[in-house]
Amino acid sequence: MRTFAIGDIHGGLKALVQVLNEIEVRDEDQLIFMGDYVDGWSESAQVIQFLIELSESITCTFIKGNHDVWCETWLRTGEVNPTWYMHGGKETMESYEGFSETEKQRHLQFFENLKMYHLDKANRLFLHAGFTSMHGVKKEVFETTLYFDRTLWEMALTMDKNITKNSALYPKRLTHYHEVYIGHTPTTNFNETVPMQGANVWNVDTGAAFKGKLSAMNIETKAVVQSAALPSLYPDEKGRNK
Repeated sequence: MRTFAIGDIHGGLKALVQVLNEIEVRDEDQLIFMGDYVDGWSESAQVIQFLIELSESITCTFIKGNHDVWCETWLRTGEVNPTWYMHGGKETMESYEGFSETEKQRHLQFFENLKMYHLDKANRLFLHAGFTSMHGVKKEVFETTLYFDRTLWEMALTMDKNITKNSALYPKRLTHYHEVYIGHTPTTNFNETVPMQGANVWNVDTGAAFKGKLSAMNIETKAVVQSAALPSLYPDEKGRNK
């Protein structure tokens, strides 16, 4: 069985299909999606529909991202968060044109069932953004931290590579897990087009919301498969224009 961590999709269905075709997904594979399925490109609703159908034949784990929280609220209440609207929400709302109320309710259920984090049998942690508790995710006080925090990644990036995990100087919150996989902060912010590692943290968000690509990483081999850059797949759109 292969396990892939798949970065933030942000409405880029064409990129997702490219990546899944490239890795030639098998029935026994496991796909772990790191959140932020919507907001950016024009096919957010279509991404959700695709993922629901994919999960009927392939083992999928879906993590909740901050953009998913905003979309879930809109589907449930009709409330449009102004920040969400300016950061891809407008495009997501437009993508739902033509979807029936029954289909929207099914998508709402998808969002409601998203996991805040996933911990596998090898003690590898998967979550959208990060956590701050030195005791690990189970002791995190505020749920929003799990899909908004950037301090975990900032800390991992700035760590001295000579500090080993058995050192007293190694950050306490990282010692609880063999590896940590996140999305949320595009590696393109650091001029990297592929997933990045800091300490035992892997960031697989390679900027698909903007000018980057969608990435899938085999968590055993660390081999990476990527889509084309999203602007080339949606040439008539701006995405989130960064």
